[in-house]
Amino acid sequence: MDIKHNFWINPLKPAYRHDLVIPTGKTRPVRWIERSGEMCQIGHENEGFAYDNETSRHDVLIHGHRLADRFVTNGEYLAFMEDGGYADPALWMSDGWALLQRKGWSHPLYWEQNDRGWMQFTLGGMRELNPHEPVCHLSYYEADAYARWAGKRLPLESELETMMVEQPTEGNFINRGMLHPAPAYETGLWYGDLWAWTGSPYAAYPGFKPLAGSMGEYNGKFMSNQVVLKGGCCVTPAGHVRASYRNFYYPDERWAFTGLRLAEDV
Repeated sequence: MDIKHNFWINPLKPAYRHDLVIPTGKTRPVRWIERSGEMCQIGHENEGFAYDNETSRHDVLIHGHRLADRFVTNGEYLAFMEDGGYADPALWMSDGWALLQRKGWSHPLYWEQNDRGWMQFTLGGMRELNPHEPVCHLSYYEADAYARWAGKRLPLESELETMMVEQPTEGNFINRGMLHPAPAYETGLWYGDLWAWTGSPYAAYPGFKPLAGSMGEYNGKFMSNQVVLKGGCCVTPAGHVRASYRNFYYPDERWAFTGLRLAEDV
């Protein structure tokens, strides 16, 4: 992710690799999975490796909801842009709107428009924007604004984790060699492609205790003003993620492979 950003700000915009597989195929229609409300547990179950921020395992109340089984696509996000999504303050959180005015954002990071239409910078260089690929490199504010425009919301950490724990840990990880998200032509994939923004703040779980010494600084220090992401991405090693894994970024950050899943209340 750092390499991609550094290459992007280089005026020549060089490719990291010219032999990368280019995703093909069309994204299938979204399927909504309805789930009833219940008491559940989230957090690491003390089997295998986990970071301290995944503990302790605890009860959560989940209300009835629906989850979209795939990411929002470039084409769907373009519809939001063309409908004036970046110009409507009613869709944006106050901090997000102030950021838009200050930075002049009008599209996702790594997009640019020329006489050929919309282009996207990738680790394989500049490519024509594929409307079937998941939209990526969004800030939390952009993801939230799109969800509001679509009449939906972002999923909660607990909603995604309790869904993911029931699914195989399979998906578009670094071993596939794309280093880029792929259209959702496969079914039932809840891992890989992109880190999914949630609507949950990054905070300590009940009973959390940082590790002793310098090992405890990392998570204990950063549980403030950040948002949880779940699921891994296309540059994550296969086997590195799990349902309880908690990634976290500040809401204005876009350099990571971040994407957008939708949810709604039942």
